[in-house]
Amino acid sequence: MFTTKRAITAVAVATGAALALAGCAGGETAPAETVDPNEEVTLDLAFWGNDVRAELYNEVIAAFNEEYPNITVNSTFLGFPEFWEKRQTEAAGGNLPDVMQFDYSYLRQYSENGLLLDLGPYLGSIIKTDALPENILDIGVVGDVTTAIPTSTNAWGLYTNPVLLEQAGVEEFAGGTWEEYTTWMGEVTEAAGGEFFGGGDYTGRIQNLELQLRAEGGELFNEEGEPGFDEARLTEFWESGQAIRDGIGVPQQRVEEVAPLGAFDTALTASELTWDNFGSGYLGNLGEGYTELGLVAPPITEEGAKDLYLKPSMLHAIAANTEHPEAAATLVDFLINSPQSGEIFGTNRGIPASETALEAAELDPLSQQIADYEKSIADRLGDAPPVPIVGYGTLEEKFRQLGTELNFGTITVDEAVSQFFAEMDVVLNQ
Repeated sequence: MFTTKRAITAVAVATGAALALAGCAGGETAPAETVDPNEEVTLDLAFWGNDVRAELYNEVIAAFNEEYPNITVNSTFLGFPEFWEKRQTEAAGGNLPDVMQFDYSYLRQYSENGLLLDLGPYLGSIIKTDALPENILDIGVVGDVTTAIPTSTNAWGLYTNPVLLEQAGVEEFAGGTWEEYTTWMGEVTEAAGGEFFGGGDYTGRIQNLELQLRAEGGELFNEEGEPGFDEARLTEFWESGQAIRDGIGVPQQRVEEVAPLGAFDTALTASELTWDNFGSGYLGNLGEGYTELGLVAPPITEEGAKDLYLKPSMLHAIAANTEHPEAAATLVDFLINSPQSGEIFGTNRGIPASETALEAAELDPLSQQIADYEKSIADRLGDAPPVPIVGYGTLEEKFRQLGTELNFGTITVDEAVSQFFAEMDVVLNQ
């Protein structure tokens, strides 16, 4: 039995202090290997999404109830911003849902405040781990404690537009250094004669700085939340994009004219560095005449470096305040590992992280391309970085805004570096 309801009441955002006060550690009692089939249990499940995803969850819950008829699952969903507003209000009151779809950027905040159950005792027993590679499981670890399991994965990649490249008469980017990528972009821009551009200024994305730092043996931020770069390194990075800003890349004014869409999915640029799960959105926005995209590995900083990593499109976590940890763990296992989940969800939540779910999923051509791409970069995949620091989203957005100003020419690199480090000082010391 299951029900789905949609909350419509606006909720206030709780403060970080309230979250900290509400935090409590999970119990120390060792979990049972299985759920008691005679115990009637009710679980609350919360996720973000739309009506389409809600119907898929309904189907999966129905399949779950065929195996566990004693567990009633009440599910609710909201849009992404509203979902986290409601979770923070619930966290302040100590009444989070038993099971939650979870986002990577919030994982450290909730884990360090003791709001999420330690899943370690359930791994390998109730939550099957055979179909989840170690580098996937490690993504959900905060402070040596597993507090979430990835549902799906994505990786940083370089999307290209084959229609525009054919018009320009330029071959697909064959790989190489960041400088070689810039040169390739310039060839496309010149051949297009102002109709479109080879790409945009990649130094406006903090993920590209992260890739370069990882290739150099560093990280964007370490486990203690300390930055892995200084003012000089950020200056060097932003200065490396000057040639792109001087005419190779799409002008910022042209980008503003097509907002809220981007330059790539409006055919203003022939390439875009981004997460590989953005492909379906790009195809949908490009519309008629576009049936495929190119997807290749990002430029290389150091040959043989493990600069790429798998990031969770989303995860599932259990509230520390749940009264039914074994039942909640059983539901999480089903949502992540079961063939029924893979078959029903397909790639709605991203490429399934579990091999058993992936084998059961029917992949459309683009999803298969993404799955093949993630296999193709195996030699560049390293360990996932530490879970994002609290406030990472704020810094990512500030980085993007400063990149936009650099493209407009309204700020110098030195001024941008100074502003970013001032913002970072506030975020890291709040």
